[in-house]
Amino acid sequence: MVEPVRDGRSISDEASSGIGRLRQAAIYRAGVYGRRPKIPTSWPGLEAKAQDVLSRRARAYVAGGAGLESTIHANADGFERWRIVPRVLHDVGHRYLTIELFGRVLPAPLLLGPVGVLSLAHRDADVAAARAAAAERVPMVLSNQASRSMEECVAVMGDSPRWFQLYWSTVDELVESFLARAEACRCDAIVVTLDTTLLGWRPRDLDLGSLPFAHGLGIAQYTSDPVFTRLVEQRARGGQREGRQQRPTAAALRALLSIARTYPGRTWSNLRSPLPRAAVETFLDIYSRPSITWRNLGWLRDRTRLPIVLKGILHPDDARRAVDHGVDGIIVSTHGGRQVDGGIGAIDALPEVVSAVAGALPVLFDSGVRSGADMVKALALGARAVLIGRPWVYGLALGGSEGVRDVVRNLLAEFDLTLGLAGCASVSDVGEITLVPAPPRG
Repeated sequence: MVEPVRDGRSISDEASSGIGRLRQAAIYRAGVYGRRPKIPTSWPGLEAKAQDVLSRRARAYVAGGAGLESTIHANADGFERWRIVPRVLHDVGHRYLTIELFGRVLPAPLLLGPVGVLSLAHRDADVAAARAAAAERVPMVLSNQASRSMEECVAVMGDSPRWFQLYWSTVDELVESFLARAEACRCDAIVVTLDTTLLGWRPRDLDLGSLPFAHGLGIAQYTSDPVFTRLVEQRARGGQREGRQQRPTAAALRALLSIARTYPGRTWSNLRSPLPRAAVETFLDIYSRPSITWRNLGWLRDRTRLPIVLKGILHPDDARRAVDHGVDGIIVSTHGGRQVDGGIGAIDALPEVVSAVAGALPVLFDSGVRSGADMVKALALGARAVLIGRPWVYGLALGGSEGVRDVVRNLLAEFDLTLGLAGCASVSDVGEITLVPAPPRG
């Protein structure tokens, strides 16, 4: 009888030794003993299984998009419009997945993109994801809208790579505090999210009347911040309240309990304190800043020594302006289709953006990556690396930290195999892959 293979090694251990074959062997040999993967290995199965375990509000927040969700579909359809033409008789006995970004060698061209309110998916939230990212040595972009503070996440990450996502608050002093904390946490870069200066029209959440932040969820970076804490205390002393007081309902009491549980301190004490409610009201007032312009980037550059990466670039003219303003990288992204309905698919925007920057800075890609083949296509169109969001969140919902690790392993195993089968021995070879437009349907 064939003995099962231990599968506890990280991606970094296997990046040059054929992670795809090793992952396949582990799964197939476990199958001899009747053990099947706990985390589905394909996107449709992963999405379906995760949505079965998520609450209705969690499903709406994680899976939902703007308007009719046509941009979500455009992200997926864009990948379908390209086809890989494999090359044969190339030596692909060893595949090398490593890349370099901002002075650090990474085991693969993959990052865990920033996703907020992870407590909707798993009780250990961001800490579980951080532990998984560290185990696989895959960079994690710590979310501005986290359920656990960046300091808590970094405590389980050791020296593994991490970046910090910044939503530009209306309070500059708070932005400065976030930047200082990210530097103290030894983040490698600041990712400024530009496409969420206003919250998109999201019918799934709206029809449930569900905004997690109003329940105290996803604001741990704020409630752990000294500047924000001072603002909350000032508000509480002033006795400010959000609108006219209404007669309490069961739903309102549940919201109050949620706020008390998520705010630092003991739940019972928080129920009697004005601070937790003042924190939510303060957050809703200062959350994002639609008035920022290109001129503000100079202010940001003066306040951090970390590389600045702009997330949400889709137009080539914006990419050129990013180069002109001296930023260090850009991420082509539609925010997973959550912000603008009827928008261009991210993969459709990628080639022109890459052409516009002309190699002056690294272009990363986000939105719609669901498979290893999608990764190959994005790299072939000029991306240095890709970010994933919903796939790893679904892994978190199904299996906590190990679920995230399984999603990363599966995605990179498929990427490795697709790379080899396409005739590439390394990520640097991917540009030689011929991508052709898919033939028209019908």
